[in-house]
Amino acid sequence: MPSISATSFTRDFSAMSGLKPLASKGKGNVAVILPDTVSSARYVEFDAPYLTKALKAAGLSSSQFTVQNAQGSDSTELSDAQTAITKGASVLIMDPLDSGVGTQIEKYAASHGVAVVDYDRLTLGGSRKYYVSFNNVNVGKLLGQGLANCISAWQVAKPDVLVMYGDPTDNNATLFGDGYNAVMKPFFSAGKWKQVGKAAGTWDPPTALTEFQQQFTAHPTINAVLMPNDENAAPIITYLQRKGVKAKSFPITGQDATLIGLQNVLSGYQCGTVYKPIYLEAQAAAALAMYLRAGATPPAALVNGKTADTKSNVSVPSVLLTPQWVTPSNMNSTIIADGFVPAKQLCKGKYQKDCAAAGISG
Repeated sequence: MPSISATSFTRDFSAMSGLKPLASKGKGNVAVILPDTVSSARYVEFDAPYLTKALKAAGLSSSQFTVQNAQGSDSTELSDAQTAITKGASVLIMDPLDSGVGTQIEKYAASHGVAVVDYDRLTLGGSRKYYVSFNNVNVGKLLGQGLANCISAWQVAKPDVLVMYGDPTDNNATLFGDGYNAVMKPFFSAGKWKQVGKAAGTWDPPTALTEFQQQFTAHPTINAVLMPNDENAAPIITYLQRKGVKAKSFPITGQDATLIGLQNVLSGYQCGTVYKPIYLEAQAAAALAMYLRAGATPPAALVNGKTADTKSNVSVPSVLLTPQWVTPSNMNSTIIADGFVPAKQLCKGKYQKDCAAAGISG
């Protein structure tokens, strides 16, 4: 039986070819169901093509797997899963829109003998076999430490910090919060920072902007924001720019290394962004699917952790990958080197000088 570890995966997908012996032993198809195109552009730009590439490199033909997107609809995600199973899927790789629909899908899959891999988001109360993601508590820790470093570097004398969150129905948002709150707690407890205002949490950028505006109006001393992703940070940064806020004066964090997020980092309006090399996650999910499809147990070197399903009170065997904090100093060796965002796209127009300062040639 081929062996592979959580650290085997590289930019060139070469590790996947070692799984080809499993392809001939397996039965049925692999169905990938991604959640939407709104909460992050990553699902269309990266997850779908990377999962396709990984499954092909592992030896599956294009007729042996499908990759779909539920377009933000619970009913679509459920019907996509049911249709895939009807058409012969023996393994589902699923990123649930929320745990409600995730649980429905996993119950349906279990009743039809289909194994499920939770991809990127854990289904609370679900019955999946495995979970693949980045270490989301560590993502949160990177956000918290990134804000701390930024407050120091940008010399914010009296940090009045607004802590914002992702959608409370998303377990990842909870884990991110666990991570960054642990980092920030000593600063608040010691009186070095002051926590100001409170936001409900969302992954919808216009809603995040409204939440921020409400808090900023009520608490105009806010001068730093712990924001859990780039998409939500972007409209807030634009709003602050229109109010005349200068670069490197109002720390805001982010995640996902989106184009706008990276440009905000380069120009000094965002402290940094948590980069999750999605090609690692796609390969890990595809590898699990290949073992499950062949009725084999994935090796312990691949399944390198456990994640608590707090609703079912079980520990889910997991492949947990390592996120990175990206600033102008390492953007060239991470984002650009991985081809995650092309330098030509990143360094357009007014960002040319910022790119040059960061050693990025566009």
